[in-house]
Amino acid sequence: MSEAVSTLKVAPQVTPQLSPQTQSLNSIVRHNWNLKEVNALFAMPFSDLMFKAQTIHRENFNPNEVQVSTLLSIKTGACPEDCKYCSQSARNKTDLEKESLLAVEKVLEAAQKAKEMGSTRFCMGAAWRNPKERDMPYVLEMVKSVKALGMETCMTLGMLSVEQADRLNDAGLDYYNHNLDTSPEHYNQIITTRTFQDRLDTLGNVRSAGMKVCSGGIVGLGEKANDRASLLIQLANLSPQPESVPINMLVKVEGTPLENVDDLDSFDFIRCIAVARIMMPKSHVRLSAGRTAMNEQMQAMCFLAGANSIFYGCKLLTAENPETNQDIALFEKLGINTETIVDDSAASDKILNTAIVDQQNSDLFYNASV
Repeated sequence: MSEAVSTLKVAPQVTPQLSPQTQSLNSIVRHNWNLKEVNALFAMPFSDLMFKAQTIHRENFNPNEVQVSTLLSIKTGACPEDCKYCSQSARNKTDLEKESLLAVEKVLEAAQKAKEMGSTRFCMGAAWRNPKERDMPYVLEMVKSVKALGMETCMTLGMLSVEQADRLNDAGLDYYNHNLDTSPEHYNQIITTRTFQDRLDTLGNVRSAGMKVCSGGIVGLGEKANDRASLLIQLANLSPQPESVPINMLVKVEGTPLENVDDLDSFDFIRCIAVARIMMPKSHVRLSAGRTAMNEQMQAMCFLAGANSIFYGCKLLTAENPETNQDIALFEKLGINTETIVDDSAASDKILNTAIVDQQNSDLFYNASV
């Protein structure tokens, strides 16, 4: 086990409190947003938009605290879907090597390292259209083992049936990630192998099972401004709204149909973060993929706009991500603390050690078939 990097601790900041009347107006959660009013938010003068987003952010969160997650690819490549942005699609001519499902033991080691680096949530992603029955015992054991560390758990495995969602919930999965990716209007230009409604159905199954929802999208896919507004409307009008909303900047991958798409303007991206914060005041808005293309000043503007979650680690599935030490250095410059969760470390260590002893001779510690 590598030596842990100490997490940053900055002196607590006093957050200005607004009047109850102002709080109730700004913090109301709505599910009836329409395109006209969302486009009006995007069209606001930049400083006014940032002020509005920061005001709402401060009402609902500590403005100097960011939730930190780590994302691990537990099964890489050979996905049958045709997502035009994705390096893992079998239909795209990328150089990505196909890998089988990771052993539970390897996932557990990665989760322990992530916890030592300061992550509070461990996210596991598999390049599947949907999990097969043969995969479920391994996936469920991963959830139980990571939970034993005292971390929050999240998975993204593609579409889920009602029964699969129930089993994941019973295993203790906290969050399920299933992004809408883009607007309903632009969707068929990006993906044709599953429908927009398929995605909504999976989110419904996740909610019905009792898990929290992590759902966002990707901007910079060649979409129009209306599409960015429409995507946020779809997310905000979910009831309840997603607890976690990742906003991804397209990472262009050679060999995918979108490798030469025009870059999205930086201010347009920051506006997406700000409008997401305004529309979903109580959700964690995650500054997700694409951060390697953002300088520190742009990331700082995103935090000012209301982003309060990131991924630690050098990889997001197969996409590049800033090194953890870079993020710690940036947080120090900005006076940002990492969010913590209550954790009885002694109890967690005991549970973890017991789980390892119990499972060392189990087939669950070997690669599952592709």
